[in-house]
Amino acid sequence: QLELVESGGAVVQPGGSLTLSCAASKGAVDDYTIAWFRQAPGKEREAVSAISGRGGLTYYAASMRDRFTISRDNAKNTVHLRMDSLKPEDTAIYYCAAAIGRVGSWKFSSEYDSWGQGTQVTVSS
Repeated sequence: QLELVESGGAVVQPGGSLTLSCAASKGAVDDYTIAWFRQAPGKEREAVSAISGRGGLTYYAASMRDRFTISRDNAKNTVHLRMDSLKPEDTAIYYCAAAIGRVGSWKFSSEYDSWGQGTQVTVSS
């Protein structure tokens, strides 16, 4: 089972940018669909973005499509989430998750078998 470790969370001002990383071990990210989810205080976990294994198809939540970019670095076995034009409502703990092969619906957390511990992103002036 893939093991995942997120990093890159920080405090950033509104309008700023941040790149999160999800480093994998005990498997190759290219064999998995890797997704990012986030959970803000008092709110349910929501899907942010995903990238499929092999073909590298990318998926985004509608509200983040124009601001976030997911990418995969197979050499470093890492998936990145570049976040631009950050807003206070982007404040949350961000988690990466993995599922072998393709998933039926990338937005459903139940599709994923492995989860990281999360990294905190705070957008505040």
